[in-house]
Amino acid sequence: MKLSVPMKPSLLALSVFSVLSAPTLAQQEEQTANDDKKKAQDIEQIQVTGRSVSYANNATAEEMKLQQTSMTSALAVVDNLPGVLINEGDPFGSDEWSTSISMRGFSIDLSQQQIGMTVDGISNGNSNYGGGTKANRFIDTENLQGVDVSQGTSDISSRSHEALGGTLDFRTIDPGFEEKAVVSATLGENNAQKIYARYETGELARDTYGWVSFSTQENTDWMDEVATNKRDHFAGKLISRLGDVDLEGYVTYDDAREYTYQRVYGVSQFEQNKQWDGLVPNWTGVPYQDQAWRKGWVTHRENLFGYLKAQTMISNVTVKGNVYYHHNEGRGDWIPYYVVDVTDDGAGNPHSELDPSTTAEGGSSLGQIYFVNRDGQSLQPQAGCESSITYPYGGAGAALDPDCYGSGAIPVSSHRHTNYNKDRYGVNGDFIWDTTIADMPNTLRGGFWYEDYEREEYRSWHKLIDSATSARWENNPYWIQYNREFPVDTLMAYVENELDAGFAKFRVGAKKFDVDVAKNDLFNSDNNLDVDSSSDVLFSAGFVAPVPGVRGLEVFGGYAENFAAIKDAVLERDDTDLSVVEPERADNIDLGLRYSSPGLNASLTYYDITFDNRITFISNEDVDGIDFLEAAAGGYVNDGGVESNGIEASLDYQLNDNWGVYVSYTKNDSTYVDKAAAGNTVIGSAEDMAAISFDYKSDGYFAGFSTKYVGERYMDQTNTQVVDSYTTSDFYLGTAVYNVGNAIDSMELRFTINNVFDERYLGTIAPGAAWIGAPRVAALNAKFTF
Repeated sequence: MKLSVPMKPSLLALSVFSVLSAPTLAQQEEQTANDDKKKAQDIEQIQVTGRSVSYANNATAEEMKLQQTSMTSALAVVDNLPGVLINEGDPFGSDEWSTSISMRGFSIDLSQQQIGMTVDGISNGNSNYGGGTKANRFIDTENLQGVDVSQGTSDISSRSHEALGGTLDFRTIDPGFEEKAVVSATLGENNAQKIYARYETGELARDTYGWVSFSTQENTDWMDEVATNKRDHFAGKLISRLGDVDLEGYVTYDDAREYTYQRVYGVSQFEQNKQWDGLVPNWTGVPYQDQAWRKGWVTHRENLFGYLKAQTMISNVTVKGNVYYHHNEGRGDWIPYYVVDVTDDGAGNPHSELDPSTTAEGGSSLGQIYFVNRDGQSLQPQAGCESSITYPYGGAGAALDPDCYGSGAIPVSSHRHTNYNKDRYGVNGDFIWDTTIADMPNTLRGGFWYEDYEREEYRSWHKLIDSATSARWENNPYWIQYNREFPVDTLMAYVENELDAGFAKFRVGAKKFDVDVAKNDLFNSDNNLDVDSSSDVLFSAGFVAPVPGVRGLEVFGGYAENFAAIKDAVLERDDTDLSVVEPERADNIDLGLRYSSPGLNASLTYYDITFDNRITFISNEDVDGIDFLEAAAGGYVNDGGVESNGIEASLDYQLNDNWGVYVSYTKNDSTYVDKAAAGNTVIGSAEDMAAISFDYKSDGYFAGFSTKYVGERYMDQTNTQVVDSYTTSDFYLGTAVYNVGNAIDSMELRFTINNVFDERYLGTIAPGAAWIGAPRVAALNAKFTF
């Protein structure tokens, strides 16, 4: 079912007809009895303006979930909020390699982790691609209650040491009070399919409720439809009240195999073909060309995560605490076009790397092996031969071209595995003490976060059994390039006081991080590293005050010093001088207006941010193609910083009982203060973004259409490669039927099209490169409640 232009009319026509024709007159009469109740719920759900606090914040609405398919990554639901940009190269979010999140000039992508991310308020354990985990791996989209986005100054209690530009908190649904079962099925373009089931237990024991869910889904890549992404997800949640103590527990297991898209290197490559990333669908038998074989770019991830929370009141003090555990393991694969020569076997002797029973541990490359004879001895290309290979990465020389060797030459190549394993244990504690000072309500709160995690990583190189015929590799690696572990200890403590003076609420607070990051090289202890990445005391302050004479209107302002610890990835490079690397920090200022009334909500925020000590990898040499060995010299340094300022605005208006409209606009100016690029716009940051969404509900039907505009961005620090602006639209149409009979309490059909007009654009941007944005895709979901 590969998506083509124009879109296949059969799928669209059948899906729309099914959605529109579902309810019978009798079923519509059943629905009418619930209209008043549903109208009140609808008005409440569409309100997405943030909480009444002294910093900018927004929350997703139910309509934002409906704009995405039931298979789509949970990250996508926040894309229309002001200041937020989500880019994913796969229509269903099945590729984290091409995924990025941008907010106020800060980013989460392959090389940057500058935005905090939590799940039900608990740290996700870093968001980097290599060994990190984004929140979408902890939550099935159909178990997502919503997302709270705190831009800029954020909440002082946020459990993250990546939150330079704010925090995204992904909230899971709570168990219901009645026993029921929910079954959902989704079919879509690119051979997409998903089965989801959730069982709500009702009251298991006195004041105890829970649910368990399972889902399995898959879809192929949208370019060639040869690589199948798969994901199995299990989750369960329990809430209970024991005496005066409220308990909440959550556990989730996620097993994903995702095939990644490749970057396009420059705007000109994208203009050459806007539907191709350069990977090829078929195995050629030529190792240099097969490094671009699509099914060779794959990542496997497993995540097990769980927490237990408790909350109680002691006099007028609320006490909260939780413990959590996270285990992550996985592997990222590539197919280098050579076997690495790591053992000096002597001139003319067979290479021991080709012996499936031997494994070299540690050491460094002595060179590369491309073609050998049957005895395992290296061959040289014929003198004067010119290679006819022109792809990929500009082509190859004679040493890589099989036509430059005589008969009997055997190509050899590798399957390179980067193996990840991580365990995190954590505990959080908080108190909230409500009292009065001079008859004015006063709230003192404080708490701590402690986490102990250890990430293990080793890289193994496996010889392909027969490079000429397939990518099957030998189980025993011929080389383990490195083996190391990264223990990280984090302790964060905070305290904040808020005084309600009547005409305004004032808060002031402070927090501090103590972070110790180390590397233990299991092959060579001389490479061991340990760095103290603690912060200074980080101050914050703010106010929120009602505007006299205008009910529902308030003014707010906040200041916060945010911090990002040195990541363990910085310690991976043995040539990084840690004595000159300092933690990153940002000073954030928010000032705004917020209006809230039944059916109408609006906000306007001005922000100003100074980001210092930005950590960047500086390479001292260029490598053509992929640096599979990561042999390019270089290291991490603090490379200046960024200054950002702008405005974020949103309007959420319920036009009448049936129609609602949501509008957001962002004007952002993020520029480097580095000496080499001072005044230039930050890579990947858009100066203008705008979104508008219309949503409709009536008599069991619902529909919506949203459009987002993203302005021009830059692909390089010199601002010479301009990425064009783009506009994408999403559409959904559905119906809900209640009291169906035959044990079915309700039925819902929903048809969704993402990127309705099939906009071709560049999404996630990395220095000098970018990923092609996801194309148009349609999906139909049917959900039954029993």
